Amino acid sequence: MATVYLRIAMSLDGYVAGPNQSVNDPIGVGGMRLHEWVFPLRVWREMHGMEGGEDDASSQVLQEASERVGATVMGRHMFGGPSGPWDLDAPWNGWWGENPPYHHPVFVLTHHARAPLVMEGGTTFTFVTDGIESALEQAKRAAGDKAVWIAGGADIARQYLRAGLVDEMELNLVPTLLGDGERLFDGVGDDLHGLRLVRTVAAPNVTHLKLARG
Repeated sequence: MATVYLRIAMSLDGYVAGPNQSVNDPIGVGGMRLHEWVFPLRVWREMHGMEGGEDDASSQVLQEASERVGATVMGRHMFGGPSGPWDLDAPWNGWWGENPPYHHPVFVLTHHARAPLVMEGGTTFTFVTDGIESALEQAKRAAGDKAVWIAGGADIARQYLRAGLVDEMELNLVPTLLGDGERLFDGVGDDLHGLRLVRTVAAPNVTHLKLARG
């Protein structure tokens, strides 16, 4: 059975996106600060078809995360585009260009049906309209013996946490304050739903906290 793995970056005050998210500012005001630690890494640059880069304590964490995942689940806002029904004349095809960095099946939770979107590099986006359990079931079948990554955004992550469907969680804790936006743990209760801390990796500009059932 595929492991269900939530991995997301979070500020010290608990936000995974800044305020005023939009098509032009998808992570909200200040939200990009949550990811600045990853952009210089060689492994991240390779995933995005770029050369060069640096190696530090985050490199192995990111490499392991990439290699273990066989399918991804994300919400409509993370996939992006204007809200509401899809524009069939000029459809939104994601933030990542013709060759997204996933290279495996991705299941997008949405209220609006759409045919699967086949991209270069082995990425196919399948749009799921019948809830988180259906998306997870499809992703597990697609992942085989690999893990399913719950990629976000915040609302999707909270739904899977509240349902007790997350087997492992990796928080990339970034030493910055956003002050407002989308909090990861709003409304999920006052416990960790069976998860406990099993690993801490300190790296430049980020600390990786891994939690798992056990």
